[in-house]
Amino acid sequence: MATSTRKLTRFPMFGTITVLLYVFLYAPISVFILFAFNDSNTVSVWSGFTLRWFGVALSNDALQKAGMNTLLVAFSATIMSVLLSIPAALATVRPGQSSSAPWFLSLVSLPLITPEIVVGISLLSFFTLIGLDLGRGNIIIAHTVFCLPFAYLPIVSRLRSIDMGILEAADDLYATRWARFRMIVLPLLLPGITSGAMLAFIVSFDNFIVSFMVASAGGTTLPMYIYGMAKTQITPELNALSVIVMMVSLLLLLIAYVTTRGKLLNMGSGT
Repeated sequence: MATSTRKLTRFPMFGTITVLLYVFLYAPISVFILFAFNDSNTVSVWSGFTLRWFGVALSNDALQKAGMNTLLVAFSATIMSVLLSIPAALATVRPGQSSSAPWFLSLVSLPLITPEIVVGISLLSFFTLIGLDLGRGNIIIAHTVFCLPFAYLPIVSRLRSIDMGILEAADDLYATRWARFRMIVLPLLLPGITSGAMLAFIVSFDNFIVSFMVASAGGTTLPMYIYGMAKTQITPELNALSVIVMMVSLLLLLIAYVTTRGKLLNMGSGT
């Protein structure tokens, strides 16, 4: 196996293919980031550096409304998915144990492995069948379903890593089940809860297909608004808006990484 790996790394075109792959992935992103700072009204000619398009984008009333809708939906879906994931994880996985109910894990993971368009059509059909029309509430419910595995899996992973000896020691000290959960299990689960919440928020914040399928009038989210702008014309304002969305997502990922890493280091040092 090691010999095969060495032969692969010595393949003369391996490095070139890797570089080309990264160029293919990141060149389009680099272009729209660059032209978000373009002083020209078009995205085909560079006319100098400016920040005015960010001001134009942020002063757009329709954009502000779409942004507020997106944040409200993302926060609501994140809270609901985490609140559903914690009891679901505790019900299906014992702390420190690797086994869980495989059927439940498969059920929760369905939105993760099912194409988004299928999830969107299924939810739209379900809402139509039962006559549910809650406006923005339909998007929140749909996003909760879609974000559930992203919140559930990190919590389950963290729950499996808890040392059963700690819980047995709490039992020896006659701790109640509630005290054991509140003082031991929940603090140990916080890194998983934080990671799951951040992942769920990012997935909801960036989601377009499911939102597009179930949204009603007045429920336009930021990805839907960007899509509507892109259908008419690609402008520096659209590039600036895309950069803002990307920066928010990267910032959330950074916060999740720093927070989770800090908690794990504190636990590892015993503080």
